[in-house]
Formats: sequence, C-alpha cells, structure tokens
Amino acid sequence: MKHRHFKLFKPYGYLSQFQTNARHEINKKFLGELYHFPEGIMAIGRLDKDSEGLLLLTTDGKVSFDITSSKTDKEYYVQVDGEITNEAILALKQGVNISHKSETYTTKPCQVSQLKEEPDFPERAKKIRDARHGKTSWISITINEGKFRQVRKMTAQVGFPTLRLVRVRVGSITLEDLKMGEVKELSQI
Repeated sequence: MKHRHFKLFKPYGYLSQFQTNARHEINKKFLGELYHFPEGIMAIGRLDKDSEGLLLLTTDGKVSFDITSSKTDKEYYVQVDGEITNEAILALKQGVNISHKSETYTTKPCQVSQLKEEPDFPERAKKIRDARHGKTSWISITINEGKFRQVRKMTAQVGFPTLRLVRVRVGSITLEDLKMGEVKELSQI
C-alpha cells in the first residue's frame, strides 16, 4: 500500500480529528469537511480547536509516531496580551512550570524570540479583540515536545496570555503560501 501525506492550514474552530461518536460533538467542525481525504488518514499531533496553522496528516502510522514521539521541532507564532518583556522571553527559553495531568511539569528549554513585525495571517473567523483593549505582541516559540495546550500555558505562566496561536512549522515543513483551510498533498514527510 502506498501511503499518502498532506499538509493543511487548519482554521480556527476545527477539531484535529475526522469523526466522533460523542453526541455532544454534533455542532463541531471536523477536518473531513475541508477536503476529501483518503481512508485511514490521521492527524500527526493535534492543534486544539482554538489554534490554527500547519497540521500534517498521513496514512502511515509509523511516520505519525516518529514525528510525534521524536524531537521534531514545532514552531508557533503567538500573539500575546501586552508588550512582552525580555524577562518573560528569557523565562520561556529556560523552561517554566505548567500543569499537566494534575501535576507540575517544567517545560524543556526552547527557542523564543519577539517578532519585529506582525505576521500576515488571514483574518480569523472569530475576532480576537481590538486596540481598545490594549497592546499585543507577537513571539515565535519553537518546542520539541507537546503537552496539552502547552504553549498557551507557558505564555500565561509568564504573565502574557495567548490571544492567537498559529503553528508555522513542523520539522522542515512550513505553511509556505497555504491559504486558510487549504490542503496540499506531499510526496513525503
């Protein structure tokens, strides 16, 4: 069987899954609404409903396992509430304590930098807020782990809650010029 691989610009509001049997999920949006994917497709890792950006998909469970269980870098552009400080960036780089499965977990050291210009992403379906609510800033965070809502918990821990989170890179694969909701088939991952 020849495996197939895709990359997708996941829009805000979609779950990183294809179907559910849970009755309380009736009004949720699933990835299968965006494209006619082949049988056996799975998301490699997840982006929560409120997050956007690069999502890789494959029919090859081994590829999925290798990317999610290895030290593959994942880069996020994160809009935070307020003008982030050098102290907060340093704390994020060194690792911060977050809650994970009712335990305290210290995140691994990671790469963090402030973006000089606001990224040129499409307008989000749900407005974040406007200038009346104060300043915001954008940072790049590159991690190689992925605890539940980790980046959001990290920025909140240093006093700058996440307003918008967009994954822009997994390993060497980037969003490039994908439009929101667009899917592109890849020859390999």
